[in-house]
Amino acid sequence: MIPYEDEDDAVIVEEDLVVSQAVESKRTYCKVCMVMCGLVVEVDGNQVVKVRADSEHPLTKGYSCPKGRATGQVHHLEPAITRPMMRKDGELVAVSWDEALDDIAAKLRTVIDTYGPNAVGMYFGSGLGLDSSGYSMEEAFYNALGTPPKFSPLTNDGTSKVMMAGAMGAFMGLNPKTDYDNVEMLVYVGTNPMVSHAHNTGMFNPGRWIKSVARRGEVWTIDPVLTRTAKLSTRHIASYPGKDYAILAWLTREIIDGGPFDPKQPVNGLEELRAALEGYDRAKAAEIAGVTEQELADLLAAIRRKGRAVVETGTGITMSSGCNLTQWFAWLIMILTGAMNQKGGTWFHPSFLTPLENFDLPVMENAFTPGSNVRPDVKGIVGDWPCAVLPLEIEAGNIRAFFNFGGSMLRSFPDANALRAALLKLDLHVNTEIVENELTPLSTHILPTKSVLERAEFTRWDTLAWNVSLQYSPPLVEPIGERRSAWWVLSQFMKRAGLPVPDHVPDDDREPGADDFMLAQLMKYARCSFEELKEKRYVEAPLEFPAPWVDRHFERIGGWRLAPKEILGQWNEMRAADEAALGKPKQLVYSSRRQAKKLNAQLSFLGEPAEIILHPDTAAAHGITDGQRVRVHNKSGEIIITAKVDPTMRKGVGSIPHGHLHANVNNLTSTDDIDPLGGMALYSGVPIEIEPAIEIEPAI
Repeated sequence: MIPYEDEDDAVIVEEDLVVSQAVESKRTYCKVCMVMCGLVVEVDGNQVVKVRADSEHPLTKGYSCPKGRATGQVHHLEPAITRPMMRKDGELVAVSWDEALDDIAAKLRTVIDTYGPNAVGMYFGSGLGLDSSGYSMEEAFYNALGTPPKFSPLTNDGTSKVMMAGAMGAFMGLNPKTDYDNVEMLVYVGTNPMVSHAHNTGMFNPGRWIKSVARRGEVWTIDPVLTRTAKLSTRHIASYPGKDYAILAWLTREIIDGGPFDPKQPVNGLEELRAALEGYDRAKAAEIAGVTEQELADLLAAIRRKGRAVVETGTGITMSSGCNLTQWFAWLIMILTGAMNQKGGTWFHPSFLTPLENFDLPVMENAFTPGSNVRPDVKGIVGDWPCAVLPLEIEAGNIRAFFNFGGSMLRSFPDANALRAALLKLDLHVNTEIVENELTPLSTHILPTKSVLERAEFTRWDTLAWNVSLQYSPPLVEPIGERRSAWWVLSQFMKRAGLPVPDHVPDDDREPGADDFMLAQLMKYARCSFEELKEKRYVEAPLEFPAPWVDRHFERIGGWRLAPKEILGQWNEMRAADEAALGKPKQLVYSSRRQAKKLNAQLSFLGEPAEIILHPDTAAAHGITDGQRVRVHNKSGEIIITAKVDPTMRKGVGSIPHGHLHANVNNLTSTDDIDPLGGMALYSGVPIEIEPAIEIEPAI
């Protein structure tokens, strides 16, 4: 078994339970994130007794993190929702499936007939996002309505990567991944894989990989926090949130002028790019990013020593105002130093479900799609509307019905106060949920769908995996109460509302093999049959690397597009604003961070504290001491949070975790401050004020 990297990954010791002699050990995989670590779940009937890492798993070989090992606790979380619920006379009450589905269908049909299908909005949340057949029925519902307002975690997590794939590579499915077996120069910007397992790369046992790169070459981390990843790195640069791109912009200019310049695919727009970076010198970049010139010089020297650089980014930058520029320059550095589709650089996932080498990739001339009605100035991405505009659309009367498919919207959408008020004005507000939370009192209907342990599953987001593989897990326990398959629930209210349902969908999810049948429909073009996957449980295909299909695509489109018009426009605008602010003091801002024992709004019971990390000088300047309760506020709202004073934190920045209920960072975010290109709301680099909280003595 691979040892855990530190105490935060220590095995969770379950409380002693009274169990029978019939305890079974069942193998599955974690469905919390895209790492998909192998797990062994000990089950006594329908009671999950213990969850541990699977030492025999072919990929993760005994590694798991606290999130996955909490699977049993999540399954038994209270207060559980086990029957459909519907609002009657102002109260949510348990009802039959027929009553709930008939009522939803009738109200949905009324909204469509009265206001049109575009008055129906939906959120493709992470809850059903990891339910492969359920997600396919969400897509069927969306298509049956035409192109109604669609929201997803994309505009709460980071549009910039998808945007760059479309704008620079003419295909939004391009997803470069680090060649961890051979890379010698790795730069992390705003990502902490020791906690998050990297951003959309499926990185398991991250400490092992980071240490191996550091031994072989160099690892640099750019982050205002001395993260666990930074502690394992060769060097750490504490930049100012949202201005990381200044570092990468200067590096790009230096690489063009003095190397290492060695692109492996054709490029176009080089002269436009060179002109846009003219005069962007080291002193200017250092002041904008809030770092020293020597740090920049040292980083450039390291890249030139190695001759090729990989830059990985995460939500630390994708949630900031500089998201697009940081991602743009990250890709430029990899393109220009010859890291794309090269050993020691990055590889591109060819997909397991739809092998990309089997056809010419579709060429996108424009990475952007129309956005909302109330904010036509903000573009959409891949048909997604910016999550920030949802309360505005409801208040304007444009959205009358809303379906939330497994999302914790009040903890993930910007401006929770505005959203809470707007949701109460909907004619129909349906949530798929299995545990009562802050959204359930705002709903008209709650539909409990099968949990990750109650359904058969494979993860359809195959290109986010560590390798070219797919794995299957059967249900481990019977559904609690009256929970049903998500695909069946959606298909039923669609039918009852007179909307078309795909012909292949069974009438009843309780028919033997119905769930497996729905999964099999998603594997028509896969690298193996569903029968083989079900039998072997884990199937891995060989990776052709470097991949001819990648180079073929760039030859066909004339090369990487180095200078997309929209991105150049944003660069010119932000550069002008940054240069105008030179010599002026920087505002106190917060940056967001992830936590080892918490995933967004989930796993609060594991006890991760809601703390704002402050440098001692920053804390002292505001009269704050370690462990003190602090009021953090700005124009959007306020939160009360505990101060953690840490000398390794960057001065002038507070680091706040997201996903907490009573210290909800979305009380500080805004529906106004969003990226105009991708609609991404700003969750990092947001101005704040801080002061000791006034403690009110309880009345005697």
